[in-house]
Amino acid sequence: MRAARPSASLALVKAAGWGKGFSILTRITVMAFRHPWQASLAIGATLVASAFQLAIPRLLGQAVDSTQGVLSGGSEGQAAQDALLTTALLLLGASVMRGLFTLVQNYFSEAVGHHLGYRLRLACYEKIQRLSFSFHDSMHSGDLITVGLLDLEGVRMYFSTALVRMVLLTVLIGMGAYLLLSTDLLLGLLALSFVPFVGWRSSVTQLRLRATWLELQERLSVLTRVMEENLGGIRVVRAFAAQEHELAKFETASQSAVELAHQRVGIRVANTSAMTFSFFVAMGLVLWVGGTKVMSGEMTVGTLTSFLTFMTILQMPVRQLGLMVNAFARASTCGARLFELLDLDIAIKDDAAAPELKVTEGTLRFENVRFAYPAADREDVLVDLTFEARRGETIGIVGPPGSGKSTLAHLIPRFYDVTGGRITLDGQDIRKVRLQSLRRSVAVVQQDSFLFTTTIENNIAYGDPWAKEAHIERASESAQLHNYVLGLPSGYDTVVGERGVSLSGGQRQRLSIARALMLRPAVMVFDDSTAAIDAGTEQRIRSAMRRYAADRITIVVAHRLSSLMNADRILFLEAGRIVESGTHAELLALGGRYKALYDLQVRPGDEALSA
Repeated sequence: MRAARPSASLALVKAAGWGKGFSILTRITVMAFRHPWQASLAIGATLVASAFQLAIPRLLGQAVDSTQGVLSGGSEGQAAQDALLTTALLLLGASVMRGLFTLVQNYFSEAVGHHLGYRLRLACYEKIQRLSFSFHDSMHSGDLITVGLLDLEGVRMYFSTALVRMVLLTVLIGMGAYLLLSTDLLLGLLALSFVPFVGWRSSVTQLRLRATWLELQERLSVLTRVMEENLGGIRVVRAFAAQEHELAKFETASQSAVELAHQRVGIRVANTSAMTFSFFVAMGLVLWVGGTKVMSGEMTVGTLTSFLTFMTILQMPVRQLGLMVNAFARASTCGARLFELLDLDIAIKDDAAAPELKVTEGTLRFENVRFAYPAADREDVLVDLTFEARRGETIGIVGPPGSGKSTLAHLIPRFYDVTGGRITLDGQDIRKVRLQSLRRSVAVVQQDSFLFTTTIENNIAYGDPWAKEAHIERASESAQLHNYVLGLPSGYDTVVGERGVSLSGGQRQRLSIARALMLRPAVMVFDDSTAAIDAGTEQRIRSAMRRYAADRITIVVAHRLSSLMNADRILFLEAGRIVESGTHAELLALGGRYKALYDLQVRPGDEALSA
């Protein structure tokens, strides 16, 4: 698996090269045309709207000439008046039809974009759900949100702002130039003289704006991270009276973003002024030369009007050349980051023919297990770990910080894969069974108890949404949470705050225990899950859970020895190895590391805790 996080930097785009950029645009184009009738209608409507728009200057020129005929009077004047009326009706019809087909173009272009965005959004979210813990360990959630929102939006808009616009500009500029040059070569060249300059300045400007947009996206990502961390840790901020410090951080990040935004505005305004000036210079030349030809009788006023109208119509498409270039570049850049995420290999996944896990005897074995986190310079966290746990047994895991206790707990449900040896459940290698069946059989209660912003009942029943109320209440009783919930005004319908902030740490841990008990797993893993619970409540939880532990394996990881004293076997880890193993009494008699830790935690007057 590639663990490197998607970069939002311009270096990534430069490294990708034009070949990769073209392949990305091709991939987006193929995805867009998976909605063929909407895409066809959008492009077809663009062609028709362009044709009607190109007819408007000719009709307007004819109307001007007809107006001159009307002014001359007589029978010719009457004929000219009839021609003027006909031309006016045609002009009105062409304008209306252009507007209608432009409406169709815009509607179906956006429809294709939104269909594309919908599919990519689901694919992105589904990918994030399946990526392993090792990916999330190295990826900041703010960066993922940036990819899933800003980058996805850049890809979504590709069809309407790049592909359809390319068709529109090709027809308008190509056919417009042909009509002008075929009418009068000199005047056509003068009328088109602003096109190269405006096209060049527009493209250069948009590419500069694109580069600054990438940098702005980076700064906005920093701003998002600052806000996200502040909101997530708002209680810590208030507890340490650090509001001014946080405001200063946010202001620095915000000021950095707004300065770049002002710079982008300056680039846009300066180049717009230059392009507008070049257009009016070209129009002035056309008026001067064309007016001379009109006075000499070489050209009618209507023809000159057609030239000026063509120029006015071409001005906006020519300016949009830069927007089109930018849209292609943005889609390439955003697509590179988005597809980098979507194309990541899933480190923890099922084999093609992986069977369901079947728990019969209920025996968990670690066989010479080694593990190192995915990084080139990381040493093994676990080394040649071997032990066995049978149904009805409680295994305690203890050791100093960094000894590999939590890592061991995370390997059992296969949050990570071992790098050596194997873990089996009833002889079945957990890497060779279906992941979903494994995680239905292994429940992990972690110290950091995450709760969703919903009711207590929904949080407890998260793994079994259709569970009966009686089952939810039994799990809550075993976790020593039921009486507290009954005391709330809305009982189990009480909505907890974001991440459960309305509950205490101990209450959140008890709710997490109840949520795990709902699954009736074959293996229960408690990863320091009672650290925030007082000793009396913990003792009641242990007593209530003995009936659960009778027919399943229980693994208890803890720093507090009072949580482990009644375990059938205690493993003392140090530097990823089992250095001591036995019951509480046996380890005390051994007089080793466990005894030293016990002496630190339990004073002579507290011997009753071991009773």
